[in-house]
Amino acid sequence: MNLDRVRAGFERLLEAIVVILVAALTVLVICGFCFRYAGYALSWYDEIASVGLVWLTYYGSALAALRGAHIGVPGFVNVMPPSARVAATLFAEAVFFIFFIMLAWTGFQVMAVLGNDSLISVEWIPQRVTSSAVPIGAVLVILAEVLRIPRLLKDARGKGFIDTEAIEAMSHGAPDLSVTEAKR
Repeated sequence: MNLDRVRAGFERLLEAIVVILVAALTVLVICGFCFRYAGYALSWYDEIASVGLVWLTYYGSALAALRGAHIGVPGFVNVMPPSARVAATLFAEAVFFIFFIMLAWTGFQVMAVLGNDSLISVEWIPQRVTSSAVPIGAVLVILAEVLRIPRLLKDARGKGFIDTEAIEAMSHGAPDLSVTEAKR
């Protein structure tokens, strides 16, 4: 199977998860507001909304990692010669993987420590389920980055990385930048 097809399928899966989470949180917040406004505040609303936001953060982070949308310094790396760009990219990826492997490992350990504890306001939901967003999200981010490595190395060996932040700034009227300068 082609790596680009795997990447595209993974991206569609993450997009679907993020859209579902955003829609669910939107409905939850509107319902929570309406019930509170009517004088019938939902006792479980805050806790479930917080958990949903955590899930959205981690699954959205995996999607952002797959798209290369996290904060970076492509301008700094692009001024390096290609061999140094490759070395800098490999170093950055190593640090990235060490961090997210540690995050996943710690997340799984926290889930084990939680045992059979449940949420306070919704006692039938185990905290392990709600806390699973951290290790699962970390694993998804790692997978997303693995799928990006071939493109990263190709860009590092070639003309460098596209500075998406500079392109975004230009689209909002930032002065003194041209599209060709941002792509260097």
